[in-house]
Amino acid sequence: MASPRTLRRCLLAALSAVLLGSVAVGPAHRAEAAGTGAAAATFSDTFDGPAGSAVNSSKWTQETGDNVNNHEREYYTSGTNNAALDGQGHLVITAKKENPANYQCWYGTCQYTSARLNTSGKFSAQYGHVEARMKIPRGQGMWPAFWMLGTDIGQVGWPNSGEIDVMENVGFEPSTVHGTIHGPGYSGSAGIGAGYTLPNGQVFADGFHTFAVDWAPNSITWSVDGIAYETRTPADVGGNTWAFNKPFFLILNLAVGGYWPGDPNSSTAFPAQLVVDSVSVTTSDTATGAAIKGLAGKCADVAGANSANGTPVQLYDCNGSAAQKWTVGSDGTVRALGKCLDVTSGGTADGTPVQLYDCNGSAAQKWAVSAAHDIVNPQANKCLDVTGNNSANGTRLQIWTCTGGANQKWTVG
Repeated sequence: MASPRTLRRCLLAALSAVLLGSVAVGPAHRAEAAGTGAAAATFSDTFDGPAGSAVNSSKWTQETGDNVNNHEREYYTSGTNNAALDGQGHLVITAKKENPANYQCWYGTCQYTSARLNTSGKFSAQYGHVEARMKIPRGQGMWPAFWMLGTDIGQVGWPNSGEIDVMENVGFEPSTVHGTIHGPGYSGSAGIGAGYTLPNGQVFADGFHTFAVDWAPNSITWSVDGIAYETRTPADVGGNTWAFNKPFFLILNLAVGGYWPGDPNSSTAFPAQLVVDSVSVTTSDTATGAAIKGLAGKCADVAGANSANGTPVQLYDCNGSAAQKWTVGSDGTVRALGKCLDVTSGGTADGTPVQLYDCNGSAAQKWAVSAAHDIVNPQANKCLDVTGNNSANGTRLQIWTCTGGANQKWTVG
C-alpha cells in the first residue's frame, strides 16, 4: 500500500497536471503544455534516493565556509557530512558540534558544522507559488531558513538584490516563524515582515509544516499550512525601491548562532536536524499564473481586479490581466492576486457564490479537478458553475451539483 506521503504527492501532482494541462519534465525545467500556454511546477525536489546519498547536484549547489555578516558560528561543508538523503524521501540538514577538519571561522577555530544549499545558476523564478514542507529543529541558537535572493546579487550586491525570507525560525521562539523582505533601505534589522504563531502552544519542531509565498508583480503573500498571514506590496517599503519584480534563486540552510538567534547554550542538543520533505515552485510561462477558461471561451475573473476579501469571482472576456491569472497551490487551493478561490461562508448548497478571500486552510478553499475538467469543491461535492449557463460578462460563478454541462467545464490556456 502506498504511504500517506506518496498518496499526497500523487494527488497534488494530478491536481496540477489536470488543471494546468502540464507534462512531466526533468528537474528544474519549465514544462510548456502544447496548445495551453500553461506550465507545471518549474522546480520540484522530493528528495527520493538511497539513505546517505548526496543531494541532487543538478538542482542544488552546496556552499562552504563561515558567515561573518550574521556572526553565525557554523562552518558550512560540502558532501554528505551535513546534508544527505535519509532514504525516506527527505533531505536532512544536520548541524553538529564538531570540527573534523580544523575549519577556521571569523571568530577562530569553528565549533560547529552545518549545510547551506542554493539553486543559483541552476534554477531561478520570477513570480509563482514557492513552498517547502519541512520539520525544523528545536534548541537555543538554531536558525533554519528557506529563502530567496535576486539573481543579480553579483552585480548589484545585497540588499539591492532583494531578499525574500519565506520562513525563518529562531530557536528561542519554538512556536513562531517569520516571513520578511529585505531591500535597499529596509534590510537587516529594518527588514519588513511579520510572524506566524501556531495555536494552542504547538511547536513547529514537533511535525512537518508547509511554508510558502504567493509572489506576483508588486505583491508577496506568506502562508503556513495554507493559512495566509502577511501580504507586502510597494506601499510597505516607505518610498524605497521594491526589489522583487525580477528573478530570484532558492536557498535552504541551518545556521547555528548569530545576531538574531543568539548562540547555543548548555540546553541545546546536538546534532540538530532540519528535515526537508519537498521544495517546489509552481508558476507559468506568463510568470503570474494561467487563465482558467470556461463557458463561451471566457475566463474566471476577479471582479475589478480587486483583491479585497469577498470580491466576486465572475465570467469575463479573457484579457490577460492579473485578475485572470490563477495558480494551483500544493494544498489544493486555487489562487489569484495573492488570495484564494473561496466558497462564500463555507456553504454547500446549490447556488452558493464563490469569491476571493484570504487563504485560511478551510474546506471552502479546497478544490479537486477531474479528468473531465470539472473543478469540484470536495466539502460540498459540487462543481464550479457559471450561474444560469449565462455567458454574459459579469456572470457570477457559484457551486452547483455536477451536471456535466458546458457551464461547468474548465480548461487552462
